[in-house]
Amino acid sequence: MSVRWARASGASEGGTVFSAAGVWPLLAFLADGAGGPARAELADAVGLPADEVAGAARELLGAMRGLDSALGLWTKRTLELRERWEAGLPAEAHGVLTGDAQADKGALDAWAVKRTGGLIEEMPVLPAEDTDLVLASALALRTQWLRRFWEWPMTPENGPWSDRTLLGLRRRSELLDRVGVADTPAGHVTELKVLGDNAIDVHLLLGEEGMTAGEVLGAGVDVLARRHPVVPGPQLPYGDVGPGLRVVKERNTRPVPPTLDMRTVAFDMSARHDLLALHRVFGLTTAMDTSRGHFPGVSDFPLAVGSAGQSAMAQFGALGFRAAAVTAFSTAPGSAPPALRWVTTSVKAVFDRPFGFLALHRHTRLVLAAGWVTDPVPYREDEEDY
Repeated sequence: MSVRWARASGASEGGTVFSAAGVWPLLAFLADGAGGPARAELADAVGLPADEVAGAARELLGAMRGLDSALGLWTKRTLELRERWEAGLPAEAHGVLTGDAQADKGALDAWAVKRTGGLIEEMPVLPAEDTDLVLASALALRTQWLRRFWEWPMTPENGPWSDRTLLGLRRRSELLDRVGVADTPAGHVTELKVLGDNAIDVHLLLGEEGMTAGEVLGAGVDVLARRHPVVPGPQLPYGDVGPGLRVVKERNTRPVPPTLDMRTVAFDMSARHDLLALHRVFGLTTAMDTSRGHFPGVSDFPLAVGSAGQSAMAQFGALGFRAAAVTAFSTAPGSAPPALRWVTTSVKAVFDRPFGFLALHRHTRLVLAAGWVTDPVPYREDEEDY
């Protein structure tokens, strides 16, 4: 779903961040309660038979228990839910919509703030007087790097950032396997892995010039699934071996092991997505038709999807990474140089033009957030680590 979303959103034209992991369980629960064409479309978007989606959604929520994640359901008091469908949701999830749009908005926004630790301040849908049901998910992740980066002013020599001084991040490591080059049908992609201290890692992805965001992020997902061959850092030959990646021999004053020199940029981004604008990606084409109901497994009352959105953010800095997403669906009726005697190998990875990222839960291999970076943080003399 991350790949389809990136390709459909036109992310290559501007930076964005999104979380398919925040959308998927909601679509699954909707598919479980849907009927007719809406059920088939939602199940197809989820990628599972309709009678299996609810169980899979519960498994996914269980796998994310170690993370800051939550599911919320709000309904009008007059809306009677099917017992079977409601029983499949977490017991603590159910709240009440009063019909007062302003009061309900305040309650939903407060839930978003609480469940993301303040990273997301508003629910991405606006309740109205005729809103019968809101189904939402929240996901927040924070990690500190196992080894920090050091900040420096980066001024790229070429490319779309060449006229800017950016907040660069630099780190050296003896672990050459943190970088590799993947050979994909769309072109070569350099993958740089930055490990966090709580099993959340961020994979930076730099494609060949001309590759789109969807192609780069799609290649990254395929690399995680081991569908494309990857040459790891220790096996790379000398020379320009991949996008932004060069292997050289360097002289040194003392014997040192091979090193990986990582250079990238800090980024701080947020995005708001109207999921109905991409209704085909999410299987919502029929479900958004308000002329009739589509969820007989949820309630006898005829329901249709009235709005669907996601608010997401991501920050990548010298000390760590944090990201969050809230997704919701609402229903409506229907000096002098020393002597250099020793030679060592240095792998230089430079991310100084637009690139993608995938935030990964190391144990489950679940992609929690994805994005495309086009507008990095500018360098300021008074810059401080967050």
